[in-house]
Amino acid sequence: MKRLLSALFVLLAVPCASFAAASAKPNVLFILCDDIRWNALSCAGHPTLKTPNIDRLAAEGVRFENMFCTTSLCSPSRASILTGLYAHSHGVRDNFTELPLKNAHWAQRLQESGYETAYMGKWHMGEDNDLPRAGFDFFATHRGQGKYFDTEWNVNGRGSKVIPGYYTTIVTDMALDWLARDHSGKPWALCIGHKAPHSFYTPEEKYAHTFDKVAVPYPDTAFSLKDKPAWMTERLYTWHGIYGPLFEWRKKFPDDRPEAVKDFENMVHGYWGTILSVDDSVGRLFKQLEQSKQLDNTVIVFMGDNGLLEGEHGMVDKRTAHEASLRIPLLVRYPGLGKAKVIPQQALTVDVAPSLLELCGAKPLENIQGKSWVKLVKEGDAKWRTSWFYEYNYEKQFPYTPNVRAIRRDDWKYIHYPHGDGAPDRHMAELYDLKNDPQERHNLIAEASRMPLIETLKTELIQRMKESGLPPESDAMPVDQGIGKALPDAKIR
Repeated sequence: MKRLLSALFVLLAVPCASFAAASAKPNVLFILCDDIRWNALSCAGHPTLKTPNIDRLAAEGVRFENMFCTTSLCSPSRASILTGLYAHSHGVRDNFTELPLKNAHWAQRLQESGYETAYMGKWHMGEDNDLPRAGFDFFATHRGQGKYFDTEWNVNGRGSKVIPGYYTTIVTDMALDWLARDHSGKPWALCIGHKAPHSFYTPEEKYAHTFDKVAVPYPDTAFSLKDKPAWMTERLYTWHGIYGPLFEWRKKFPDDRPEAVKDFENMVHGYWGTILSVDDSVGRLFKQLEQSKQLDNTVIVFMGDNGLLEGEHGMVDKRTAHEASLRIPLLVRYPGLGKAKVIPQQALTVDVAPSLLELCGAKPLENIQGKSWVKLVKEGDAKWRTSWFYEYNYEKQFPYTPNVRAIRRDDWKYIHYPHGDGAPDRHMAELYDLKNDPQERHNLIAEASRMPLIETLKTELIQRMKESGLPPESDAMPVDQGIGKALPDAKIR
């Protein structure tokens, strides 16, 4: 009888132990913004924007002050965040390609390890597909970019239907409703994909005039292009230049008159206004987690998919290897990582997946190019990277940026523009001293004294590419057909 009771006790205890282990795993709240600049937060030093709820994540967690995307374009970057792979490895090289099913991603791994998973918001891998994707128990998205007001949502594949209201509010309402559900004791992972602050930068009414009295001039680097490659000057009057339509904020274009800076100012005001609504959303999520007593058992990640040029070097949009295009915010709140930490080392979008999986104790992704920053944050990592490479392929739909291959060290950056047909580069390369010239005002590529450094950086670029499975001889890319003047198709803007 004693043996029978002991055996019964063991059998009963196993499910309890399993439940306790599952409950001990942290939840994950992953908040992804679209095109948010690294400094578009007050915790990052923005002089005008006030983002108290997002700042709270930095005050109670970790802020990565040198966080970068490996391709500054929405779909490739989102795929890299999920998979831990560069664009040439996961296969999403443009904004029209689905994430191939062969690529496992971190939410999938969490689902396999017992997490309940959800994605709601802008997915943006597969322009015309709003159906559920693998790895998520709940999935709500829309086709393409979505709209700031009255987007057509497809919730769990039940068909597209307009949900009236402001995008940021709608996606936050969805998230709060899902969080309030009974998750049957499972840990959960919730991903929120904001549209904001992607163009066309439409704030909700309460923030439409918040910055009316704030003057926003063109940055001085917009007028210092003499030592830059010619394609940057050619871009000035296009869809991605400061004298172009500015995502429809300028109605008559091109316009290089000094007074036309008012259109640029209005565009930036709109961009800032959309971020204020995101900050409200973060505040609402904080409140829900506090009320449900889940805050300190939740890894909260706030980040962007890529940066945004706000007039730097005469450009708007992204895609280039310049700092404003590459740098993104990354804030992580989880008590196990510490409070008010600022990490100066260079972290990348491909590092997100392995880091989250380590924090959650889930099975790692195999053969990826990212590296977990958990050790770096907790105790430091003497072997952490000091350089990495950037890739972008010319797009015929948006022909305003050449092919780009670049290497960024902690202190130096070298950028070149392969033509795509194996011929020598036809655009001037760029070399920047990031320590003494962080705004990249002076291109040093023509200075004879820099030739040894340039050769070293070229060799290092090739080495970094080889390490990621992309030796130059197998680096296929489109042929650069030059800077286009026509506007992109209205359906894909």
